[in-house]
Amino acid sequence: MSDGNALDRAMTLAEMAPHPSVTVGVLASREEAFPEGRLHRPPVTRLGGTEAPAYVLTNEKRGIGLGTKRNTTKPSGDRGTAVVVTDRRTLCLVGGGEEDSVIEVPHDSVVEASYHTGLLANRFVLRTPRKQYHCWAKRSTSESLLSAAAEYVEERTSETPDEIETDDGANQLTYRGQPISRENHPGVPDEPPADSAESDGADSDGDESRDRSDATSAEDGDDSRIQYRGKTIDRSGN
Repeated sequence: MSDGNALDRAMTLAEMAPHPSVTVGVLASREEAFPEGRLHRPPVTRLGGTEAPAYVLTNEKRGIGLGTKRNTTKPSGDRGTAVVVTDRRTLCLVGGGEEDSVIEVPHDSVVEASYHTGLLANRFVLRTPRKQYHCWAKRSTSESLLSAAAEYVEERTSETPDEIETDDGANQLTYRGQPISRENHPGVPDEPPADSAESDGADSDGDESRDRSDATSAEDGDDSRIQYRGKTIDRSGN
C-alpha cells in the first residue's frame, strides 16, 4: 500500500470509528511527536480489507506485557506502542530497532477483557484460556476509553474461546482464564516466575491494581478463590 493510499484509508477509517482515539496520525504514522514514525510500518497497512478500528491505545515507553505485566516488551529508541482494537481483534504493535513486534489477540480467543488504572500508567488486559496480555496505555488515557474498549471486546467474545497457538511468550498458568497461585496449588509446574510479584497490589510502575472488570484476579491479592466471569468456582465438590 502506497503512502498516499495508506493516508486516504486512515482518514476514512478514523472518520468512521466510534471513538476519537482512532486518529489519522496514529493509523498512518503521521504523529508530530514521532518524526520517524511511532512504528516502522503504519498500523493501517496491517488491517484487513474490511477490518475497522474502534479504539486505539498508545504508549511511548512501554509495550506489551506477555503473561505478566513485568514481562513487558518495550519500544526501542524513539519508537512507541499502538494497540488497535478492531471489530475482529486487538492488534498490539511495538516499535523495535529494525522492525515492529506484532501480537494479535482475536476476540473469539478472549475469555475476559478488563483494565487497571495506576499512578504512572494504565493497562488494558486480555485473557485467553491459557495466556494473558497486558497492553500498556499512557497515564492520560481516560478511564472511559479503557472501559469502552474492554466492553467492546467482551461483547465479541465466544462462549467457547479458542486458544492462541502462536508461541508469543504470553503463556501463564491459569484455570478458566484466571491466574493460579503456586502457593495455593503446590506441585503445579511451569508457573511464570514473575507471577508472585504481581499479587502485591502496587509496584514500581505505580499500578494500584484497581480492576474495573467483573472478575477478581490474582493481582487483587486473593489467590484462594478461583473465579470465572465474576462467579466463584466451588472446588469442594459440594
